[in-house]
Amino acid sequence: MTTRRLTVAQALVEFLARQYTERDGRRARLVAACWGIFGHGNVAGVGQALLESGPEAMPFHQGRNEQAMVHAAVGYARQKDRLSAHAVTTSIGPGATNLVTGAALATINRLPVLLLPGDTFATRPADPVLQQLEHPGAGDVSVNDCLRPVSRYFDRVVRPEALIPAALQAMRVLADPVETGAVTLALPQDVQTEAFDWPEEFFADRVWHVRRPAPDPAELAEAVRIVRAARRPLLIAGGGVAHSGAEDALRALADATGIPVASTQAGKGSLHHAHPADVGGIGHTGTAVANALARTADVVIGVGTRYSDFTTASATLFADPGVRFVNLNIAAFDAHKQAALPLVADARAGLEALAEGLAGHRVPAAYADAYTAGKAEWETQVQRAYDGADASLRPTQAQVIGALDSVAGDTDVIVNAAGSLPGDLHKLWRARSRRQYHLEYGYSCMGYEIPAAIGVALAAPERQVWALVGDGTYLMMPTELVTAVQEGINIKVVLVQNHGYASIGGLSEAVGAERFGTDYRFRAPDGTYTGDPLPVDLAANAASLGMSVLRAGNIGELHDALAEARAAERPTCVYVETGTADTVSGAPPAQAWWDVPVAETATRPAAVKARAEYARQAGDRRRHL
Repeated sequence: MTTRRLTVAQALVEFLARQYTERDGRRARLVAACWGIFGHGNVAGVGQALLESGPEAMPFHQGRNEQAMVHAAVGYARQKDRLSAHAVTTSIGPGATNLVTGAALATINRLPVLLLPGDTFATRPADPVLQQLEHPGAGDVSVNDCLRPVSRYFDRVVRPEALIPAALQAMRVLADPVETGAVTLALPQDVQTEAFDWPEEFFADRVWHVRRPAPDPAELAEAVRIVRAARRPLLIAGGGVAHSGAEDALRALADATGIPVASTQAGKGSLHHAHPADVGGIGHTGTAVANALARTADVVIGVGTRYSDFTTASATLFADPGVRFVNLNIAAFDAHKQAALPLVADARAGLEALAEGLAGHRVPAAYADAYTAGKAEWETQVQRAYDGADASLRPTQAQVIGALDSVAGDTDVIVNAAGSLPGDLHKLWRARSRRQYHLEYGYSCMGYEIPAAIGVALAAPERQVWALVGDGTYLMMPTELVTAVQEGINIKVVLVQNHGYASIGGLSEAVGAERFGTDYRFRAPDGTYTGDPLPVDLAANAASLGMSVLRAGNIGELHDALAEARAAERPTCVYVETGTADTVSGAPPAQAWWDVPVAETATRPAAVKARAEYARQAGDRRRHL
């Protein structure tokens, strides 16, 4: 047997450089690059290995925050339809625990990322070492065990030869559309540097085929029967449509049958916004027409959706007494939700099979006419929210979105995750191309947008990428602006200043908490944060990190600044103030409920009133059995 003597870290980098995915005859690097911040727990191991291998074998990206590096990797993987991923290397201790939030986000959203945290000495020559967690009842515990519940696969490589099975299992999970998520290989800092004679076969090119399983014939026949019998069917497009590259198949089914298509946050853009069957977002942040259809639907066809509480309006949306669900999902775990008839299959393969089985079938003309009218009425509301009566005024948040909508090209990508922007975007944004609408709403993680935009730009350098952030999100994680400047990654940031946590402030008011602790203001004499706004200049902060910054004081200046930013050839931030936190939106109100429990007993009138409304809404909850 031919062998090669390398350290564990060198062998891992060499192995990763030769892993590929293949789907539909197209091959891609499974792990295309590695992000890293070096400390004593990885600098002499993985750091030296990356240096020795060179950028052609494993390109390296320097980050500023470990969580942000995972977000960048996730943004990349999503834009690449989960066929290519990035690795992230960190030291031990705080560098490793900073990965936890990003790992949870990746796993919840079913997106692949390879985490390579350093770990404490396997041989324990000195105990404890710097940044080691001591657990009196378990000597083999380290802080990396925090990553176990948020990883789809976890292993600690405590001997060189253990790397071989661990690395193969890691690749299997990363490449599997059902199993994928965060994968963690914890690497003790001494083991990383230990040499071993590796079999050459370990470094051979390895291709992981990404399958497209077809639906079971019996289940498909039953699904076709159910849909043909429906009078008011509704299809919900989730993120699985885009992951599968099934947009054309979805459009063909909608064209042939006239079944209206609503979308989750992850599925928005599966159809062009102008397609006759596209009725926009569904659920708590959805459109009036989509939610009206959902309330009366007798058959709901879920394609690649997890049915989160935002989608189902906390189990109150699908109100027809006899509603049936048909769920097309590559993961059986999701296909069985809502007591559905499951079609466990790839989204594209399943949609093509459904279209074939439904050949010649169309929804009743009156039904199509009704949702067409509802779609037109909603478009009128969208335009009303976008329009500004006076260009000299500060814009509402909806008008910020409208201004970007008018400036952005058809292939531009918008990235957002948290705050009040996701709700407005889901209702208002007019998606015009696949993967244009990039909303991370599985974990809705503040701080995701800027690093994820970098990841998207690395995955699709031909596309213009916009990160939309509020002041709360910006303050969580502006660090990767430095990375964008350093690497010349030409992202554009729209920074919306509304002096507080606007989204949670609105929710606080709705649940009787009276916006307590949600504004960015000085303390008033009564101890609450209701004094003057804080004298923070986030535009100056972005400029200090190397960004070109354009300030927009009103609606007219905003349009000009966005156009200038789009034409700019370096990372650019457009800063705009929308006003106080209670007047930022301007979008139509929520069209469906969201269950956020309200205090059952309280003395303040706002909470008492909110509890009564909560009890009324909660009465509509339903388990679909």
